Amino acid sequence: MAKATTKKPTAAKTGKKIVKKRAKAPVYSGNIYIQSTFNNTLVTITDATGGAIATASAGAIGFKGAKKSTPYAAQLAVAAAVEKAKARGFSKANIYVSGVGPGRDSAVRALINANIEPIIIKDVTPIAHNGCRAKKPRRV
Repeated sequence: MAKATTKKPTAAKTGKKIVKKRAKAPVYSGNIYIQSTFNNTLVTITDATGGAIATASAGAIGFKGAKKSTPYAAQLAVAAAVEKAKARGFSKANIYVSGVGPGRDSAVRALINANIEPIIIKDVTPIAHNGCRAKKPRRV
């Protein structure tokens, strides 16, 4: 009796292309966007053209409920995002802070402690300017 052989088909036989992963290009400077709300703190690090390099949030780290909005959670979210970005050589940044949550100050401090050199720190929180005229009051 002949012995049955079970060989895996190679890429040449199956017709599929083998694609090797390319090393990601180094990014030395860019923008950091911190959105601090009353419920969470979101951090996005981008290159100069706006392509996201790293993102993190207090919720993604593992904080739940009211703990997500604390300054400590914001600090850890920034540290997680900076760690991903530093793997690609990130060192200088324009920092844009948006929102009025409790984590905004500690997030900026955490960036400076992580040896990210700030070029500018700008508050881009939208401010209401009374908008459209209100409807006239209803007469009953």
